[in-house]
Amino acid sequence: MKKVNIVFIGAGSMSFGIPTFGDLFTTPELKGGTLSLVDIDPENLERMYNLANALNKASGMGLQINKTANRRDVLSGADYVINSLAIERCELWKHDFKVPLKHGIKHCMGENGGPGGLFFTMRTVPLIIEIFRDMEDLCPDAWFLNFSNPESRIILAISKYTKIKCVGLCHGMYMAQWQVANTLKIPTGDIEVSAAGINHFQWLTDIRLKSDNTDLYPQLRETVKSMDISGLGLTEKLFRVFGYWPTCSDDHLGEYLPYGYEAGMHGYDFDKDSQDRVVMKERVAKILSGAEDINSLLKKSGEHAIDVITAMHTGVRKYIPAAIVYNKGAIENLPSDLAVEIPVSVDGSGITKHQIGSLPPGCAALLTLQAGSQQMSVEAAVRGDINLAHQALLADPVINDTAAAKKILDELWEINKPYIKNVI
Repeated sequence: MKKVNIVFIGAGSMSFGIPTFGDLFTTPELKGGTLSLVDIDPENLERMYNLANALNKASGMGLQINKTANRRDVLSGADYVINSLAIERCELWKHDFKVPLKHGIKHCMGENGGPGGLFFTMRTVPLIIEIFRDMEDLCPDAWFLNFSNPESRIILAISKYTKIKCVGLCHGMYMAQWQVANTLKIPTGDIEVSAAGINHFQWLTDIRLKSDNTDLYPQLRETVKSMDISGLGLTEKLFRVFGYWPTCSDDHLGEYLPYGYEAGMHGYDFDKDSQDRVVMKERVAKILSGAEDINSLLKKSGEHAIDVITAMHTGVRKYIPAAIVYNKGAIENLPSDLAVEIPVSVDGSGITKHQIGSLPPGCAALLTLQAGSQQMSVEAAVRGDINLAHQALLADPVINDTAAAKKILDELWEINKPYIKNVI
């Protein structure tokens, strides 16, 4: 069997670097392959390169490990490209969050929906498309596995404007699984869920007890019905009305809704993010020095990128409960031209989408609120067009003031201008 060749762009990622290593270096089916790490931050790249070599030795995986700041150095012949890049992630995100609030727009998070979702798209999609042009040149048959946000918009842009095969991966559904288990006071591992929708806003279509396949929705509905409404979060409030549990957390869910600010307007915890980066760097330093056991990292993370790669590489079919893919009829009552998050099966032939049929009408109606703004944001991003960006902003359900929208557009456009460009 041909040895696998994996390129990891954004390998210095705090969120996905170490988890991806944990999965890869505990997957014997991929022994002897090539792992190329790409990151433009030399310090982060060197740290993760040293860690990868240490894990390679400890696990006996025998991978050939490369590092570079230039992706074109390693893309030739790649089978899989994992992406977790972010452009000045926290620095620009702070503007995405604070500028709309300054102009009176109530929103939360500012990453996947609202004005923040638009400008994450405007600066990220052009870079992703440029990566795809390199892939079309150097590894046209490779699969692109995406972790970066905003996932739905990135996968939509890729599916419409490139020839490369792609899939987005997210652990958000498992957060909803934990919420349901916690509400029912049942161990999370005893519950099995199925879900469909868009990234960070799926609906749990089925909730069952693993041991005997009991449908847990009746019990969940009775439990939440008896809860004090004043103590309910946005997730539970929507569940009471629509009868299905939405994913994946109040703040992510709230990004997509005009009343989403009810989930809180505190935004992302940038201070904790900064502290977590320090802790991560200190931990890696301890592991590399021998002060902490390296085997503590040799464990499965719960992410699915390496599962997808292994299934494609070996041909052994694998069920992936949540993947972001181009809709094209998988969810019949959502627009075909939309990225959706649904279960898929993976094997040597690629990805097979599970056909969902129609979601309950009310659930689909809330998701459809997002369709126009996501579609328009992608069109604005690939063309670098400020007028289309203005249209995308006014199509977003979070916006309720045209004058504020124009001020937000002008201010965030200027901040993001170095990254905005026409790529088609």
